Amino acid sequence: MVLLVIDTQKGITDDRLYEFDKLKANIKELIALARDNNKEVIFVQHDDGPGTGFSEGDEDYEIFDEFAPNDGEKIFAKSVNSALHPSTGLLDYLKEKGVKTVMMVGIMTNFCIDATIRTGFDNGFEVLVPEYTNSTSDNEFMDRATCYRYYNEFMWPGRYAKCITMEEARNRIKS
Repeated sequence: MVLLVIDTQKGITDDRLYEFDKLKANIKELIALARDNNKEVIFVQHDDGPGTGFSEGDEDYEIFDEFAPNDGEKIFAKSVNSALHPSTGLLDYLKEKGVKTVMMVGIMTNFCIDATIRTGFDNGFEVLVPEYTNSTSDNEFMDRATCYRYYNEFMWPGRYAKCITMEEARNRIKS
């Protein structure tokens, strides 16, 4: 099993997100627990391209300080929603390592998290989504709480992922 931390970048990791404090605490806990239990932590950064303010070299592009990768931890860049799109190299990396289970956390629920979960499912991974470890901000169609609940309580469970409690997540990482 690996812990995949998706798009937790400085430009979007703030209190605009649904249940930000809970999200921050849970992701920090899972990263620390994964490291303590010799589970690989892999980071993904979204790159909107040069000149956007959200690209390599830009402060907003950097990973949120409280989740910062340790030396030697893998970081993959993407310019599409799914972290598992062939262009990132992450899918090949996971397959080469024989990974079967991917625990996914990060930002934005309705964009990159959803796309990565579905791609993971389509590629045969067991996808685990711990409670309050993904989030999004309000948009013109849905407020952030409704969006979170729609995906985590309705769309993903029984279809694309196992949405689990933090206690279940802790136990899976420790096993």
